[in-house]
Amino acid sequence: MTYYEEHRTMYKRKLVSRERAVLKVEDGARVHFGTGAGVVDALDRALAQRVHDLYGVQVMSTVAIREKPFETYKKAMELGTEGVKHVRFISAHFNANERKMAEEGNCWYLPMMFCELPDLWNIDGNKIDVAMFQVGPMDEHGNFNLGPQVADMLGVIKAARTIIVEVNENMPHAFGYNNEINVRDIDYIVEGDNPPMASLQVKAPSDVDQAIANHVVQELESGSTLQIGIGGLPSSIGSLIAHSDLKNLNIHTEMFVDAYMDLYDAGKIVNKTKLPLDYGRAVYSFAAGTERLYDFIDNNPQCCCAPIEWVNSCSNIEEIDKFISINSCLNVDIYGQVCAESAGYRHISGTGGQLDFVIGAFRSNGGKSFLCLPSTKTLKDGRKVSTISPVLPPGSIITTPRSCTGYVATEYGAVNLKGKSTWKRAEMLIGIAHPDFRDELIKEAEKMGIWRNTSKREYI
Repeated sequence: MTYYEEHRTMYKRKLVSRERAVLKVEDGARVHFGTGAGVVDALDRALAQRVHDLYGVQVMSTVAIREKPFETYKKAMELGTEGVKHVRFISAHFNANERKMAEEGNCWYLPMMFCELPDLWNIDGNKIDVAMFQVGPMDEHGNFNLGPQVADMLGVIKAARTIIVEVNENMPHAFGYNNEINVRDIDYIVEGDNPPMASLQVKAPSDVDQAIANHVVQELESGSTLQIGIGGLPSSIGSLIAHSDLKNLNIHTEMFVDAYMDLYDAGKIVNKTKLPLDYGRAVYSFAAGTERLYDFIDNNPQCCCAPIEWVNSCSNIEEIDKFISINSCLNVDIYGQVCAESAGYRHISGTGGQLDFVIGAFRSNGGKSFLCLPSTKTLKDGRKVSTISPVLPPGSIITTPRSCTGYVATEYGAVNLKGKSTWKRAEMLIGIAHPDFRDELIKEAEKMGIWRNTSKREYI
């Protein structure tokens, strides 16, 4: 038997129906459904048919890119409040689906720093009984490409007792590092229904997004390396940079999004940092966006999908000169504490790599980190409130502590809190708050003992 025939034989021996594959999930099992757009589809629907017969199963996922909740979840909810006894869900990063699942009582967040997540899966008590995820078709060497979502998958694979892959012929082939799994290391293979990659559409940038983007872009220099998140704000920043005088830019980012496509089209990207892995390539850990983005990644050696522990490593980030990190947040208090995960007690998102990049960017020679938010938000009852507050609302999760916060940007400006005292921080943040709330914030700062008559006294 030749080398290539051996792989095909092994493939056929491990190929099973989706119904048979999910029989490996037993009562009390910890099951990982995959990461990003590589979360399972056919296997999810097959497991959904077994929910009523299972008890104590935990289903986990990381940054699940899906247009609808898991079918397994829907089946569990058919049992009402009893559903959680059968299957409960854990997410390492909340999205709209998971927020709804949490509000319905069956989804919990896994607190973590993204760069540490692969190791967390391997701690005693966190082991994974069954890991199932989508892959591209097997090549002649017996390898399955993980697609554009390596992220924490190496940690998941190492921690799993049983590995089941779901083959999707539409999975983009992503070049990179540790982004293949060999047929020898797989227990079962399922041929899925080849759905298109789940798209992630973003809202059109608002006027406020555009104003915030203007303040951020003014702080950038040619030769910078960019890490930007998802949403209308990154889209605004990408568009502004594409039409600016900035040039010779690089990409080293947790999440590869459509905003970078504008920069490629404008000829702004060169990817020439001094990190060997990054040189000549856009380095990212997972991708989510439109078909345009996935088509760009497919078989493109200019892109490098790498493990999250490399991409988000503060030590690696600090080695890149002029590293620029741009992320969104929800609330900031006048101490400079940043919440990007919850609206009061309502969980919205996750820590992700925000803190990784805030720390790494500060250590970078010429680096800067920006945490961006509109100055106000409108509540359900129609009231407009300030997102810059004396203290964070009860229940708020501190994503970036005040000791790490760099630039904070609203539509009224961008201020750098690094090296500033508590009174100076309060003054700077109040200066970029909405004008309607500045007097009130000053009064509260006075009550808190931050804003005093002696604060601005000059010494000679």
